[in-house]
Amino acid sequence: MAGHKHTRKKRNAGDTESVDAAAATYRDTIPQPAEIIDALQAKGVPTGFAELARTFSLAGDKEQKRLEKRLKKLLTNGQLLQNRRGEYCLLAKLDALTGKVSGHPDGFGFFIPDDGSEDIFLPFHEMQSLLDGDRVAVRLSGTGKKGRRAGAVVEILERGKQTVVGQFHDEHGIAYVIEAASRTPHHFMVADANRGGAEPGQMVKLEIIEYPSARREAQGKVVAVLGAPDDPGMLTTLAIESFGLRTGWSRKVKDATSQWGSEVREADKQGRVDLRALPLVTIDGADARDFDDAVYAEADGDGWRLLVAIADVSHYVQYDDAIDTEARKRGTSTYFPDRVVPMLPEALSNGLCSLNPDVDRLCVVCDMAVGASGKVERSKFYRAVMRSHARLTYGQVNAMVCEDDAETRRRYAKVLPHLEVLYQLYKALDRARRRRGALDLDLPEVRITMGAGNAVESVAPVQRNDAHRLIEECMIAANVQAAKYLRRHKLPTLYRVHAQPELERFEVLRLMLQELGFKVTAEARTQPRALNRILEQLHERPDFAVLATSVLRTMAQAVYQPLNEGHYGLALDAYAHFTSPIRRYPDLLVHRGIGHLLDGGKPAAFVYKMPAMEVLGKSCSMLERQAEAAARHVESRYKCIYIKEHVGGEYEGVVTSVTHFGLFVMLRDFYVEGLVHVTSLGNDYYHSEHGGLRLTGERTGHSVGLGDLVRVRVTRVSVEDAKVDLQLAVAEVAGAAGKTRGQEKKQPQRQTKQGPPRKRRR
Repeated sequence: MAGHKHTRKKRNAGDTESVDAAAATYRDTIPQPAEIIDALQAKGVPTGFAELARTFSLAGDKEQKRLEKRLKKLLTNGQLLQNRRGEYCLLAKLDALTGKVSGHPDGFGFFIPDDGSEDIFLPFHEMQSLLDGDRVAVRLSGTGKKGRRAGAVVEILERGKQTVVGQFHDEHGIAYVIEAASRTPHHFMVADANRGGAEPGQMVKLEIIEYPSARREAQGKVVAVLGAPDDPGMLTTLAIESFGLRTGWSRKVKDATSQWGSEVREADKQGRVDLRALPLVTIDGADARDFDDAVYAEADGDGWRLLVAIADVSHYVQYDDAIDTEARKRGTSTYFPDRVVPMLPEALSNGLCSLNPDVDRLCVVCDMAVGASGKVERSKFYRAVMRSHARLTYGQVNAMVCEDDAETRRRYAKVLPHLEVLYQLYKALDRARRRRGALDLDLPEVRITMGAGNAVESVAPVQRNDAHRLIEECMIAANVQAAKYLRRHKLPTLYRVHAQPELERFEVLRLMLQELGFKVTAEARTQPRALNRILEQLHERPDFAVLATSVLRTMAQAVYQPLNEGHYGLALDAYAHFTSPIRRYPDLLVHRGIGHLLDGGKPAAFVYKMPAMEVLGKSCSMLERQAEAAARHVESRYKCIYIKEHVGGEYEGVVTSVTHFGLFVMLRDFYVEGLVHVTSLGNDYYHSEHGGLRLTGERTGHSVGLGDLVRVRVTRVSVEDAKVDLQLAVAEVAGAAGKTRGQEKKQPQRQTKQGPPRKRRR
């Protein structure tokens, strides 16, 4: 492309081309990214901006500014680098990789390449000028710890954060902030003029005005004083700021929301199927505030008719309007023990969109015919207006249909017959699930209950019952039909994709289970049915939750993407999220696709094209992980606040992990994990045995390993670091722990399955 010239069409007085066409012609004068890459490739040397502008005959200020903007995007994307002389270089010529930095508390870090290859070790001196989350270009520089590839930073492409939160300090007139809620807490110096009225000990939000370097500390300016460290809700406030969650609503979003009012307009009900007389009900947790799904079932021959009605969020959140733009940036609602950061304004999420009882609401319905075998034989989608006949909780439904509670059955007598039909349908759906071999991971889910003044009142597992499973199966059925409907019409959408386990991780799991006496075939990696057979055997063990968690850690992370590759965990060949558009942006995109088809639109005319869906898939997956990380960060520290009140107490626990420095133990009463350091195991040298699953004393033969039941004492708790230190209370403990060499392996006793529930939505 060297010497490439662009010419602009001349417009004569008699030209009839439109202003839009003229604008398009003007846009064509700016080279596309591929043309810029080709031009640099042809030149073969780093090239300055002025030379590039001459190459493309761009002399005007506006044209040059637009070229500069396009070059900046190429720099951010890691396709180009700018050297110290300001020249543009092709990344490929520099033998460099692009990716993100993940810091370590000990000062070193890791570079996570965009191409998915193995992480690269970044030594301390490379991390001095970096922050966790920075986007950089790295060149391989040798071998680091444990033979891992080591790298040297070529260029910082984009900073991962512009603000930080932390505690304000003032020592001998020198003010600084120590970053909180970070893997690599930095010190940020604060000049007197930038203190913002902060007092020592207060938590503040800091704008970064100078990033760290090998020679200088980072500099910052206090932009907000958040309060004292022990203020109610400060843990969540810090997490929201640290993880960059968006809060508050702009004037444009508020105005766009208020235009809909608080009640469904009569005009908006027109042209919809009227389901208001049908006894649809919502079934959710007792503390739920937004209800985006309602269900109804009736007998139909040997099978059933199942209706899953979902809030019609797409009616209120229009493509690319102010609400949509903000929702896209949030991607999901984030749930903390003391508050929710919603994806949509509360007037919609808790009001107009929420399927509250006894009020008219707009919805999109998946209407399914389910056979006696539990297979959905046919389905259709349509827009409707509905009126929820009851707001039910999982506990109430379980009491009615499973426990035959007379008082609850009397209270909800009007909807009870339909619930009993729904329950019979669920049993058929559950049998179909088992036949196809979906994974059955009954993993612990903990509920943290907050009391007055945001004090932690309790930490306890949520007991899962058939009402949870009933709703889950109905939602899965609707999600599958949505995926098939969009796939059949070849419409771009986001599928929920769960890949099979990676070979390396699967091998680690296989070896661990084999050490415990379970044979794992290679088939289990590709066929969830085979892995499920092993899980059924594990259910008999008292340490099932520990082993099920190990299985979960082996799994790939589910993602959103437009390329359908099936869902391994659910054993489905097509799956999409349709059922929660109030709190998940991908569901809103699925609704827009279905709405486009219901309106008679052709795939080619759909507002979203495949490249746009690819970008949205990556963004939604990233935002989902960010929200989950923020929620885990807060949850782990609230657990520590609770357990701190129990220092000195003794509790039963299960060994969840074995390392060379000790044992991680889950306290069964609280589902809080802590560390028993190897030095507290006794006056002996302890060595790893059985593939790293046990620690055995060299002199005493005292042995403790994965899955053993132990009694431990809580000795120390650090809320800031989310760490709990434990100590074995006695040498001989319950279960298999405390064994000495020569003792036979204790056989697991059969126990009733009673694990806490999975997440409600899959």
